Amino acid sequence: MTQLSGIEVKNGCIIYYGNPAGYVKEDRATVDKIFQSKEFEEWLSEKKFVSDWKDGVFDRLSSGEKAEELLKDKKSLKNVRIWQLKADSDFDLRFRSYDEVVKASGEPSMVNYEAVYDGELETNDLEGIYAKFNLDHPNGFTGHSLSISDVVEIYNERGSDFYYVNTIGFQKIEFADQQEQDIKMGM
Repeated sequence: MTQLSGIEVKNGCIIYYGNPAGYVKEDRATVDKIFQSKEFEEWLSEKKFVSDWKDGVFDRLSSGEKAEELLKDKKSLKNVRIWQLKADSDFDLRFRSYDEVVKASGEPSMVNYEAVYDGELETNDLEGIYAKFNLDHPNGFTGHSLSISDVVEIYNERGSDFYYVNTIGFQKIEFADQQEQDIKMGM
């Protein structure tokens, strides 16, 4: 049995060597991916926690949210995934309004996109998400600032809603190839 004095649970919050790394509820531990290591995984397993590794947990806890606030929000907040066009996708798809893309080549297709962020945020408000990915990129985000032609996915275990970043605001879309991708990502 591994004895790790640097990891502990205080008031529902998992502290990893002085950092608020996650939170627990009953037998589930939600932990930020930046802390994922063999040592931490072994500790969680020894404590009999089912672990859920997500981006954004450290940011939320570090900004002053308490574990109990996160647990309360967990029921109402969904996860966010940001999709951006792949480097080798058709250049004509970039930075175009939804209507222009549909007119030129049909509905946006998931085949042309890659996920550049997948995690939880403090909001599911599209304008709030847009601001976050333009002003204060969360840990785990590997893309460019959110802009026209990107797709925001808000999801939970019941399904996904997709929103195309348009010239003004967002356009809800049926992301082509959605069912195939859902199966691949194990939703």
